[in-house]
Amino acid sequence: MPANAPGRVAGKVAIVTGGANGMGAAHARVLVEHGAKVVIADLADDRGNALASELGGAALFAHLDVTDAEQWRSVVATAGEAFGPVTVLINNAGILLTDSVESVSEQDYRKTVEVNQIGPYLGMQAVIPGMKAAGSGSIINVSSTAGIVGIAENFAYSATKWAVRGMTKAAAVDLAPHRIRVNAILPGEVHTRMIADLDLDVSDTPLHRFGDPREIALLALYLASDESAYTTGADHVIDGGYSVP
Repeated sequence: MPANAPGRVAGKVAIVTGGANGMGAAHARVLVEHGAKVVIADLADDRGNALASELGGAALFAHLDVTDAEQWRSVVATAGEAFGPVTVLINNAGILLTDSVESVSEQDYRKTVEVNQIGPYLGMQAVIPGMKAAGSGSIINVSSTAGIVGIAENFAYSATKWAVRGMTKAAAVDLAPHRIRVNAILPGEVHTRMIADLDLDVSDTPLHRFGDPREIALLALYLASDESAYTTGADHVIDGGYSVP
């Protein structure tokens, strides 16, 4: 992009949950690189503040437990005071507790639902009034290939990622009259801290490699931008071909 060219998301104000690490940090970097103002929302205060400092005046960090509606309202208000109405939300925060239907505890199942499913629900509700007032918006919910295929030892995680896809489609229909678009990204195995301790094999992925967080962020950039103005309610799979066979 030429030095003086306007960014692809210039004028947008975004909240990225789980923004201090991994894919979330990549989303924040790419959005700032292309002209957006970004609120990095996370529980990891030190990493979040460090990333905001790295990105300069176009970014700030806000502490957020995505399962807490009041904290959501506070973060949205902080974004509005610093940058203006939120017009992009990337619901990226999530947890992965490996388990089977037989072994998962009720506590772990409920915890996974709270973060991976209730979190995006609360986030969408929190930003909708501002997006309506702004006249448009883009909500990007991070699901997973575990939300379209069955994966062993991923029972609770898969349940929530399937749910995210359904929430995305229902919200897209509800919000279309307000020019608020809602889409889902379904990453495969991406090289992040979430999977660092797992014994994963990419031999059954046609591209035979892990994804890079920036590759996922570039897809999010497209969905955040006006380039995707006719796209809503869609699943955007980015998994190296894992789900094709």
